[in-house]
Amino acid sequence: MQYRELGVTGLSVSVLGYGASPLGGVFGAVEEAEGIACVHAALDCGINLIDVSPFYGETAAETLLGKALRGIDRDRYYLSTKVGRYGAQSFDFSPERVTASIDESLARLGVEHVDLLLCHDIEYGSLDQIVDETLPALRRVVAAGKARFVGITGLPLAIFPRILDRVNAEVILSYCHYTLTDTSLDILLPYLRAREIGVINASPLGMGLLGDGPLPDWHPAPTALRAAVTQARALCREWGVELADTAIGWSVARPDIATTLVGSASAAQIRRCVRAAEIAPDPALLQELRVIFRGVRDLSWPSGRPENDPEHHRL
Repeated sequence: MQYRELGVTGLSVSVLGYGASPLGGVFGAVEEAEGIACVHAALDCGINLIDVSPFYGETAAETLLGKALRGIDRDRYYLSTKVGRYGAQSFDFSPERVTASIDESLARLGVEHVDLLLCHDIEYGSLDQIVDETLPALRRVVAAGKARFVGITGLPLAIFPRILDRVNAEVILSYCHYTLTDTSLDILLPYLRAREIGVINASPLGMGLLGDGPLPDWHPAPTALRAAVTQARALCREWGVELADTAIGWSVARPDIATTLVGSASAAQIRRCVRAAEIAPDPALLQELRVIFRGVRDLSWPSGRPENDPEHHRL
């Protein structure tokens, strides 16, 4: 496993991190023993960053992760959780709620502090509130010793400079924007690098889009993108590889992205992801994939309030 510095935090994080959302049943039912074995396999493979949220499975992921971490030395992993989103349509970024939320998360996780505390999917809230109320409240959480660093997450890339031009944060988490089909995070990386902000890239498989199995019913990928992925999956198999493995190997290679999160509730799948991260995809295969994805490059979907994602809400 390779490790990279996460901005100015001083944390040296594994280039492949563990996203614990599947422990909440987001992609299907989870056996508790298998979920615990998956977390242990990730740690044994050298993964040292674990990301979770009370939103995943409506606290189920944090609860199961807490069970998995019992008895594990705290210095073996960095832990990230989130505040502000608690259900599909449940958001509360008020200082009172986020302050209570971290206490609830710490109890479920069975730890005294998290390393990263992130505002979850801020495009669904008021960005003024995030700046004026939420992030100051999280700084008070840090001062109380319950978290070490703070950050923000969301899908529309435009939300990040709109926050970071006004207030400091050590970390951002962007998802589905540095994958084989969507490299739009490229545009933002120089801005983040200039401010020494640590970058976490989540969902290199596009929330399962580039994976092996069927997409969940809730997946927002448009028809044209799904069709291109089907073609790409067949091409990779002609080359004797899987699209998912190629996507992971490609995503982790970017040096100014500190870590890329992959999620699973299967120990075997996590070990597979680690092996995939160690193999650079064939450049000739990547060129053929670029041709397939040319017509759907950077195709995304709307997320959050219209004023926070105006580009997609104009469609």
